[in-house]
Amino acid sequence: MSARTVATLGRRPIEEPMSSEVMARASRSAGVPPVWASVLAVIAHPDDESFGLGAVLDAFVFAGARVEVICLTHGQTWALNEAPGDLATLRGAGLATADDVLGPARAKLSDYPDGVLGEVCQKKLAAAVVKAAKSSHPDGLLVFDTVVRPGHLDHVAATAAGLLAAEMLNLPVLGWTLPASVAAQLNQEFGASFTGHRDEDIDLRASVDRARQRLAGHAHASEALPGSALRRGLELLADTASLRWLRPPGGAVSPV
Repeated sequence: MSARTVATLGRRPIEEPMSSEVMARASRSAGVPPVWASVLAVIAHPDDESFGLGAVLDAFVFAGARVEVICLTHGQTWALNEAPGDLATLRGAGLATADDVLGPARAKLSDYPDGVLGEVCQKKLAAAVVKAAKSSHPDGLLVFDTVVRPGHLDHVAATAAGLLAAEMLNLPVLGWTLPASVAAQLNQEFGASFTGHRDEDIDLRASVDRARQRLAGHAHASEALPGSALRRGLELLADTASLRWLRPPGGAVSPV
């Protein structure tokens, strides 16, 4: 990367790489950085807002943006030994607590089936996102990247619903992603199958403060497990969050 322009999102600067590859994708870089007064995050499960998006949501809140989250399932198929009570209720409570930590943020839980979200009509999921957007009036949507961890098809379905809703509403979409180096390290340590992106494919690198993200994570038992890939991922990411324009301002959906 030969030259960079520095902009701001939340607490610290965002750096946009200005390599020849990025300059060649000028349509994806238009309007960077997003100065959004309102943000809608679209996720599949309670804890997704903390594990991947937490530090970015915190940065938007710190910058004065109104943040809302639509979670398409209660995460009711996720299993944790010795979890007391109804799991769907517990995970919903965890989401509410996490959003209080990241807040002020508002969360809406939908009742679509966990684990098979991809089997639900995509237009139906998108309609739920559109409904949430019409009440929150976001300037843009925040989602997981189209490919982060193969096999987690609920995440893919949630992102697809967000992209379809954004197309209907003509809104930009930012996707949180992993750098290829971090994905490779997680795969080596945990025998996992995370997928990341090369530096030239990442549109924004945000310097973030992860303190609130870590506190929010403690609201979810899945994130509190010592030695988990989720915790290790945050360690490897340090104070940097990587984002891609999945639908740039005024533009078409970008390729995966």
